[in-house]
Amino acid sequence: MNAPVPSQIVLGETLQISRVLTGLWQIADIEKDGTTIDPEQGADDLDAYFRHGFSTFDMADHYGSAEIISGHLLKRYKDAPNRPIICTKWCPEPGEMSAEVVRVGVQERLDRLGVEKVDLLQFHWWMFEHPAWLDALHELTALRQEGLISEIGVTNFDAVHLQLALSDGIPLLTNQVSFSLLDRRAAGPLSTLCQATKTRLFGYGTLCGGFLSNRWLGKPEPVEIPDWSKMKYKRFIDTAGGWEAFQALLAAAAEIGKKHGVSLSNVATRWVLEQSSVAGVIIGARLGERNHMADNTRLFGFALDAEDHQLLRENFTDDVPGDCGDEYRKPPFLTASGDLSHHLTNFHTGFEATPVDHRTGAMRVLSGSKWEDIAGYCRAHRVGSRILVSGTTATAGFDRAVAPQDAGAQTTYILDKILASLTALGASMDDVVRTRIYITDVNDVERVSAAHGRIFGSIKPANTLVVVAQLIGNYRVEIEAEAEITEQGAT
Repeated sequence: MNAPVPSQIVLGETLQISRVLTGLWQIADIEKDGTTIDPEQGADDLDAYFRHGFSTFDMADHYGSAEIISGHLLKRYKDAPNRPIICTKWCPEPGEMSAEVVRVGVQERLDRLGVEKVDLLQFHWWMFEHPAWLDALHELTALRQEGLISEIGVTNFDAVHLQLALSDGIPLLTNQVSFSLLDRRAAGPLSTLCQATKTRLFGYGTLCGGFLSNRWLGKPEPVEIPDWSKMKYKRFIDTAGGWEAFQALLAAAAEIGKKHGVSLSNVATRWVLEQSSVAGVIIGARLGERNHMADNTRLFGFALDAEDHQLLRENFTDDVPGDCGDEYRKPPFLTASGDLSHHLTNFHTGFEATPVDHRTGAMRVLSGSKWEDIAGYCRAHRVGSRILVSGTTATAGFDRAVAPQDAGAQTTYILDKILASLTALGASMDDVVRTRIYITDVNDVERVSAAHGRIFGSIKPANTLVVVAQLIGNYRVEIEAEAEITEQGAT
């Protein structure tokens, strides 16, 4: 019998990738003490993967020297008919995303890789309440049209913000998210959305930093964890029910692996690959230390049957809470450090609170909409403990209507904008006591209500929703809010 070979898939019209992408995030961990991997030696290690059929490599701007090493690999295949495919990421801190800022970010990727065009540029954004993320995606789309980027993807986007981007005309090919037997969030609304669109998922964390392997089956819970990846995924294990529940999942996967003559890790990875929304999985490589090419090749020589899937379902751990990407955007931060200290120093939402000259102690926020100056109003006004948020539409920048045909997407954008205003004034969505929603089409009630409920499902402020004849501009929904900040300990 011939040995299995890694399968390929074509995304979009031309991007052909290996269904197992080699992830290079551990380069940052290897280099965290200041040691830098020799780029030619690193390229040798990557070349071995390429020659075994693992043609696609995933990296990011902050993965140490991963892009530079990959650039050395690409030089070796400059004139070859088949060459490695590079998927990299740009993860800027929240701030203005002008055409110049975005171009500089992309050009740095091109320079480090030594190429004229990025195969897949994946964009990550830390906080959706800062509205510049959508500006950045439009600028990336322009650079794609210019020929600097072949395809655009995103990372760690939840379902509603992926929908928002698609409804606003962004041609997103992929969304890279945590997806494993332990973390099954991506199998929910995100997969449903992908099945209805052309966007496909890349699953990372598929082996939970190596925890989903025979090495940990039947072993005591670790006390000291040596690397960032395992530090991160140990938090996932704790959140999903703890070590005992995790061991039951390992035992089930090991039983299935024995049945098929493959490793526990093969079973865990195969489960993700068989999800219909998944284009590929990302398995990390520690260059110069160890590789798992032979084991990963076995993924393509078997398939899970109905009995296997049932056994896994019976031993699933508790669900990881929230939606994809929440681990980077809200507590509890399921990161190596338990916060964002390894990733982010600037938490600014893009809105500034300024004093109100005629009212002592009052503060207000402007969002930059043209109507704020024309009509003479602010986005939000705080007087004492009370905050009033003006009727807010899905307006990006000065006057651009976002996702004009999608009321649900507009609602998501509006609520992010309201949250940014509240944050600038020292409040949160938990402080909201009333919302008022105006829509132009009764058929939008369900989508708008679902978007509202995603934020306020447990807060449950007072609410009014009315259908109106028309809103000014190309908008399907407008929302206003009131918040009351209660002093700690007050009743």
